[in-house]
Amino acid sequence: MVKQKTIKNEISLTGVGLHTGKEVTMTFKPAPINNGFTFVRVDLQGQPVIEADANYVVNTQRGTNLEKLGVKIQTPEHVLAALVGCDLDNVIIELNASELPIMDGSSKYFVEAIENAGIEEQDAKRNVYVVKEVISFTDETTGSEILVMPSDDYQVTAMVDFGTKVLGTQNATMKSIADFKDEIANSRTFSFLHELESLLENGLIKGGDLNNAIVYVDKEISDATMENLKKAFGKDKISVKPNGVLDNLTLHYPNEAARHKLLDVVGDLSLIGVRIQGKIIANKPGHYVNTQFAKKLAKIIKIEQRNHVPVYDLNLEPLMDIHKIMAVLPHRPPFLLIDRIIEMSDSHVVGMKNVTMNENFFVGHFPEAPVMPGVLIVEAMAQTGGILVLSTVPDPENYLTYFMKIDNVKFKHKVLPGDTLIFKCELISPIRRGICHMQANAYANGKLVTEAELMAQIARKQ
Repeated sequence: MVKQKTIKNEISLTGVGLHTGKEVTMTFKPAPINNGFTFVRVDLQGQPVIEADANYVVNTQRGTNLEKLGVKIQTPEHVLAALVGCDLDNVIIELNASELPIMDGSSKYFVEAIENAGIEEQDAKRNVYVVKEVISFTDETTGSEILVMPSDDYQVTAMVDFGTKVLGTQNATMKSIADFKDEIANSRTFSFLHELESLLENGLIKGGDLNNAIVYVDKEISDATMENLKKAFGKDKISVKPNGVLDNLTLHYPNEAARHKLLDVVGDLSLIGVRIQGKIIANKPGHYVNTQFAKKLAKIIKIEQRNHVPVYDLNLEPLMDIHKIMAVLPHRPPFLLIDRIIEMSDSHVVGMKNVTMNENFFVGHFPEAPVMPGVLIVEAMAQTGGILVLSTVPDPENYLTYFMKIDNVKFKHKVLPGDTLIFKCELISPIRRGICHMQANAYANGKLVTEAELMAQIARKQ
């Protein structure tokens, strides 16, 4: 089991936003399990939180831009790539402006900051989506395509072709996320001269200078353009190298452009919200196709996870039979609603109930068309979760379990006599002071029949 990871200590960086030109201070902070990557705008009232979620992508011009309830986060992709590249799962990123600092146009400085902060494992299993078939997205307008196929590891291949002689066709491959730090992180963003001219004319690159972007010269530079570049970047002299790049920078790699596009893919696909075990192949990637693919894959994953039914061998000896359950829970028939505990760890528990026609509630609950009451399914899930929370005390027989909150309850299918119910409860956050917050699902006949978010607390009997 691969565990989730966060940083040990908080750490701050200061820089300017590439497009806004505003100075911004960014602070990485440790985050609890299942938090994911979240941005906090500390400069705004109430310090609103924006999750790194593909559904919040509002536009992809000159970078990936997120917006939630009117609150914006601009160009987070290089930071997100660094977080994934450092094998992290949960980090809070505080900002005092909308746009993240561009630094040198790569993820290098973010990776260095994360390493200085330190990394630590957390007591929860990492959520990984294992790709079982090819999934793809194509932008018919540009011909850009991105797909994922089954693989034993997270791998990314990026292929770029901008139809220009100066850049040509380039490829880059990351065979493992462990390669990100040394082979991808320091690959800088780039632009073509014709794009740069347009951005400068429209005042859209205020924080840029020739030290945070590679500029490929794909056209003849006029004297007027040369003067504008000198003025914009505060340089006395600008010239073009034989390889077609402005003379401010030396390429780290011949295929640095392809490596940076790969970096962008890693950052944008973090918006899916779970780790991917699969091989990504991106042909002419860009923020639009990346984030559209992220939205598509996130939707597929959500549907699969919602409908995924765990399989257990009910013929095996249970972890707890009815007698052991009654030694822990205070409930008794007819209100003891679980028959067995099949599996349990520090963060989850699985229980079972055989639903028979002899159940007391069928006498009055639609006796001519018997259906198990939904509230009793929720109660059965809570009793299953109660086993988990009571396992944290040495004398569970001296405690009672009380509901504190029930959220997001959904009843999807009827439960009828003859059905076998499987209850799976997983902690959303660690148990503290006897309070258990968990996601509970009930399955029957190969389907998810009920789901709910439950919070309960144990209290010593008076």
